[in-house]
Amino acid sequence: MNSSRGRAYLLPLDVVAAPALVLLIAYAALDPPVQVFTGPLWVAWTSAVAIALPVAVRRRWPLPVLAVTGVGAVVATLLGTVGAGAIWVAYVPAALALYLVALTAPPRRSVTALVACLLASGAAVAYLYSVMRPVPRPGAVPGEVLPAWPVEAGVIWAIMCGAWAAGAALRRRRATAARLSRQAVADERLHIARELHDIVGHSMSLIAVKATVANHIAATNPQEAMSALAVIEHTSRAALTDIRRLLGVLRSDEGSPADLAPPPGPAQLHLLAEHTRAAGVPVDLEIRGTGELPEAVGLSVYRIVQEALTNVVKHAAPARCEVLVETGGGAVRIEVVDDGRGRRPAEPRGAEAHGLVGMRERVTMYGGTFSAGPRPEGGFRVSAHLPYEPSGRTP
Repeated sequence: MNSSRGRAYLLPLDVVAAPALVLLIAYAALDPPVQVFTGPLWVAWTSAVAIALPVAVRRRWPLPVLAVTGVGAVVATLLGTVGAGAIWVAYVPAALALYLVALTAPPRRSVTALVACLLASGAAVAYLYSVMRPVPRPGAVPGEVLPAWPVEAGVIWAIMCGAWAAGAALRRRRATAARLSRQAVADERLHIARELHDIVGHSMSLIAVKATVANHIAATNPQEAMSALAVIEHTSRAALTDIRRLLGVLRSDEGSPADLAPPPGPAQLHLLAEHTRAAGVPVDLEIRGTGELPEAVGLSVYRIVQEALTNVVKHAAPARCEVLVETGGGAVRIEVVDDGRGRRPAEPRGAEAHGLVGMRERVTMYGGTFSAGPRPEGGFRVSAHLPYEPSGRTP
């Protein structure tokens, strides 16, 4: 939409520039430093109109306008309707069209157009000076010097190359901006997918475990089944709250509205451990000095522990789990160890692998190290090391 508005604002400039260029080319044809053309004046005016008027529609049809203005300028040079010493004026409309060709056309096509313009204009100027041999007009101002054809061709080439380079540079800047915009969208999608996976994956694992328990013991142990249903209710409500918080951030213009709760961090790990215990996995949680963690690092710590505990519930239960979160020396060390059965070879690895990839990405974002795998004595270990700066900037 912004690009369309920009073209709408620039179109009147082209409409004004076209007749101005007609007058400029006509003046150069009627009063040049070196008079070459001696035909009727209407021919010079017609030539000026044919060369300059298409500029008014160059934004709609840049390549056809370049062809018309370029051919018109070459014909005017060969006929001498624009006298020697001012030939470059006839090529200004073509340069304006060439700028848009370099901006909008594929690079190979725009380079071809540039080379064609340079060769055609150079040949036309060389023909004018070598065949028609212009001489200063009678009564010329003293001191007027007739430039050699390489000089005049060089001026035209400089105009053409400058216009093409400006268009190509703007094209590259726009391509870079578009690429960065696409990358930002992809990064945001990855961030959303990671957050949703962490929120929904953990909650659904607990709900699935408790629903299975309630289904099996509903007839024989109604009290424990009711307790399992209470855990399901609490877990689902907490997940909905987290999802609403995430969606609220995405919908906010500022990205972090003041009325939303802060993202979870190490302070919420005790609640996370309680939920895991409610799913039937005993958890020993030890936290050492995480009070000064930046918010983003704290969120990553929480999500890593959350995903590790989710995998324990899904793949290692029944098991006992130990969680250590230790901060010191500008880094956070996370270790989640269980003594369960681990992943059985026949189990699918898709969701588990996705969770491990998410944890690794969070650690890599801070330049840390991550490892996950079975222990020789049995069970599974997840270990992460996240360096950080007290200011909140990643190293």
